[in-house]
Amino acid sequence: MPTSQTNAAQNAGTPRWLQTRSEEQGAADARSLFQQVYGYEPAGVWSAPGRVNLIGEHVDYADGISLPFALSQRTYVAAAKNDDGVYRVASRFGDPVEIVHFEIPVAEVGPGNPANWAGYAVGAIWAATEAGLMPAGGLNLAIESDVPVGAGLSSSAALECSAALAAFDLYGGATLDDAVRNGLMGASIRAENEVVGASTGGLDQRISLFGQAGHALAIDFAEDSATQVPFDIAGRGLAILIMNTNAPHQLNDGQYAARRAVIDGVTADLGVSSLRFAEEAEDASVGWAKANDVDPVEVAARVRHVVSEIARTAEAIKQVSAGDMEAFGRSMQGSHASLRDDYEVTVPELDTAVDVAMAQGALGARMTGGGFGGSAIALLREDQVEATATAVAEAFAEKGFNEPEFVVALPSDGAHRNA
Repeated sequence: MPTSQTNAAQNAGTPRWLQTRSEEQGAADARSLFQQVYGYEPAGVWSAPGRVNLIGEHVDYADGISLPFALSQRTYVAAAKNDDGVYRVASRFGDPVEIVHFEIPVAEVGPGNPANWAGYAVGAIWAATEAGLMPAGGLNLAIESDVPVGAGLSSSAALECSAALAAFDLYGGATLDDAVRNGLMGASIRAENEVVGASTGGLDQRISLFGQAGHALAIDFAEDSATQVPFDIAGRGLAILIMNTNAPHQLNDGQYAARRAVIDGVTADLGVSSLRFAEEAEDASVGWAKANDVDPVEVAARVRHVVSEIARTAEAIKQVSAGDMEAFGRSMQGSHASLRDDYEVTVPELDTAVDVAMAQGALGARMTGGGFGGSAIALLREDQVEATATAVAEAFAEKGFNEPEFVVALPSDGAHRNA
């Protein structure tokens, strides 16, 4: 799906709402694209959702705790085997929309190849075959998606998981149980880390495969555990508003990797599996910083974010479980402040969206995803949603930012076969 980059001069401050297809329509559109490109019917259609992370940011790779939920916005993959020994991938891109094709021999997929958008799909399939989940074989794929690219809502994991699941169903010949979902999760993580080269930690792939409607997923990465947490906010008259800033969102420009390198380095230096298990981790990080010729104040701030965010998320899970949304909103605010001041991954667009939402009466608001662009979320009363979106759009217009996009997030199911 193309992402709007409308010039601010054209932005009159009227909210632009993202449209989401029903699963039936999304599957039908993917099937239609497959027929148009390949000239015959696909064997089936599979889909996986994007995600929004309520709290617990930049801690998945630090054996921390996160609380995401799966979105109703999904990526749909229509697929069929081929006997040609190649992966063929087709999708719609651009404005105006055009069909983009990519083809690569099965034997040539691996670390660093292909290092483009198709690598998310075929890389996950390659990694799944490497893990023994299924034999290698050619595939024709057609992709439709409602998960906006670059919005911090994990369009990459949605593509990885839907493609890997399609390949597994076609070549694996086994039941899709939790063990298989875990295998596909690992394969999708490996694709992102090794094939495409994005140093992500696994939150996105887990929720994309294990999400449940009406629930968030409390993930403890140190324990490798996940617990479904009821999150029926609509029943409380509340809503999560996603505010896609349309600011540039890049995780592969070194910023994400640089922060992860600090956390990985300090963790190893302290001899612990996670900073959450270290005593006085912030003070202890000074020695690593000096040894690696890095600003100790900056390193201490990075460590402070990880330690505080893990503790804050553990408390937030208790707040959500108890239905204390006001306290949870305060935890969201603390998370954003830490990401802004200590981890330094926000941008003016994200901070503006959060500040305006809070001024409109939100219980809490924060950036979500990797940062450096992407989306912010706000926890609001349902009757505040429209006014908040309007106020954010107007603020963006006044500041000369790109036109934002909005959608109300609903906790939905994880990856599955649609047709």
